[in-house]
Amino acid sequence: MNERLQNDLKAELEKLEEQNLLWNPRTLEGPSAAHSDVDGKDVVMLCSNNYLGLSNHEVLKNAAMEALKKYGVGSGSVRPIAGTFDLHLKLEETIARFKHTEDALYYNTGFTVNSGAIPALLRPGDAVISDELNHGSIIDGVRLTKAERYIYKHRDVGELEQRLKEAQAKNPPRILVITDGVFSMDGDVAPLDKIVPLVEQYNACLYVDDAHGDGVLGEHGRGTVSHFKVEGRVDVDMGTFSKGFGTMGGFVACSKTMKKYLLNKSRTWLLTSSHSAPVVAASIASLELLERSDELVKKLWENTDYYKKRLKELGFDTGESTTPITPVMTYDEGKARKMSIRLFEEGVYALPIVFPMVAKGKARIRTMVRADLSREDLDFAIDKIEKVGKELEIIK
Repeated sequence: MNERLQNDLKAELEKLEEQNLLWNPRTLEGPSAAHSDVDGKDVVMLCSNNYLGLSNHEVLKNAAMEALKKYGVGSGSVRPIAGTFDLHLKLEETIARFKHTEDALYYNTGFTVNSGAIPALLRPGDAVISDELNHGSIIDGVRLTKAERYIYKHRDVGELEQRLKEAQAKNPPRILVITDGVFSMDGDVAPLDKIVPLVEQYNACLYVDDAHGDGVLGEHGRGTVSHFKVEGRVDVDMGTFSKGFGTMGGFVACSKTMKKYLLNKSRTWLLTSSHSAPVVAASIASLELLERSDELVKKLWENTDYYKKRLKELGFDTGESTTPITPVMTYDEGKARKMSIRLFEEGVYALPIVFPMVAKGKARIRTMVRADLSREDLDFAIDKIEKVGKELEIIK
């Protein structure tokens, strides 16, 4: 073992600790539920992406157990060789039907979609234009390309047009605009009703990462593209099962041509062993459940509207959020950390988001509303947030 490497790593960790940037993850000792057992303590869960509570839903668990009996626990291969079950193909058909696209391609995670599909779609000489607050997986995907890179101010359609003009002036073979659908730190939404016509005007292509929009926005939780009624006008509708849909895996909903291209060119799809059948079966069950009923989506929004209204009445600043992602702004990094610790002591699990995850002076507690939270759960959490907020002089 290289001693110099170990010492260098220890020094880096010490720097992170001095800056209060070390992650020390807590441990769930049961399912991700509205009430979760975290580090041996029963808490109201307000920091999970499990928006609809589907990760512990009986329908999904039953589907997974049936698939386990038939297919076992692993696939034994990558998809192109011997790792494609009939269930993988059924899932892709279900995604396409749910998303109203021609076809779909299922990946292992949302991160592997962005780190594989973006480099596959961008060649030397192409141009990529990205929102400044796009997810880190998009940033990493773009870094893996040799395309000319442009950044536009967050959700600023005027600056996006300026970047389109700058890119078009260099006459690239392809221009790809990339945006999150819902932005994970602030809970605001990309204005696709304005972005789509602009992209079409400049004959560019559009890639929407809808990880936090799936299961949340649109008809029956079909996402941001559905919400803005621009289905059929987005080239890549990327999503993930690990949030609103309650399971695991990422996907691209797209044309048949796009699917065939990516399964031949995207390294993260080609070179990663495929998901096990139980995960795939549960993912199919999740989408079929939402196709049958939008009850959970409606409940999510009832909870979200109630929660945001109560926080604002108490005097909390929830930023620009229009989704279940609800920041409780502290602005002060120290207060954000103290608030998270105190909330956990009071029985509410919510994490601080501080620099460098957000800009300096923009610290917050990021809370995530869920469909399976009862009104009593919400009132309990709000009461504790009020109590701690007053202790720390965030509100009066």
